[in-house]
Amino acid sequence: MFTAQFWKLAAERAVKVFAESLAAVLVASGAGLLTADWKTALSTAGMATFVSLLTSLASLHVGPKNSPSVVRPEQLPATASAPTPAPVPAAVHAEPQPVPVAA
Repeated sequence: MFTAQFWKLAAERAVKVFAESLAAVLVASGAGLLTADWKTALSTAGMATFVSLLTSLASLHVGPKNSPSVVRPEQLPATASAPTPAPVPAAVHAEPQPVPVAA
């Protein structure tokens, strides 16, 4: 049930959530590094981390065994390749033309 693998994965998720939510609160507040309300920012990040751990526990029997995830590996796309970039129009590759000067 609560294996070392489960706690390792849950802790990794919690650390990421803490860092992401702390950064989000600091950026959203618009305060500088020295003028930020660190008590509120850390409190908010701590609450987000707590919720992350709760969701990991709640998904214990939903997803793969010994994983805090609700997504089973077979549900993931077989190929997770990046989308093909759109072709660049030929006009972009053309040589620059001189700009006519009005007389």
